[in-house]
Amino acid sequence: MVRQFARIAGIIYLLVGLVGFIPGLLSPPTGPDLAVDAFHGRLLGLFPVNLVHNLVHLAIGLWGLSAARSLDASVGFARGLAVLYALLGVMGLIPGLNTMFGLAPLHGNDVWLHFGTALIAAYFGWGVARTDATRT
Repeated sequence: MVRQFARIAGIIYLLVGLVGFIPGLLSPPTGPDLAVDAFHGRLLGLFPVNLVHNLVHLAIGLWGLSAARSLDASVGFARGLAVLYALLGVMGLIPGLNTMFGLAPLHGNDVWLHFGTALIAAYFGWGVARTDATRT
């Protein structure tokens, strides 16, 4: 199941990264100003993104697809994603850090999305990973 999680998460992040480059799906941005304003807006009117944010989504998508090739890599992906997204969720709550030093928006609806992603990834990285390991 952890390998499927890595594969599905990889596909989702690749798609979200690509969709972030479609201007018609971006609403005008809200929140703090960014140093990187290319593709800055609210994806589907809900989630703040910009060029850097989209590139990170693409990188995470590639990481997930690559990790899906083995159980150990998938577990590492799930655990790494859990830690990374928990950190991003916390950063989104702190003024100044909620723009990753002006590089990418982490505020608004991204906060709950990041915490939710961290919880799901933790479930697969630490919970499901144990049952997958005992099956092999």
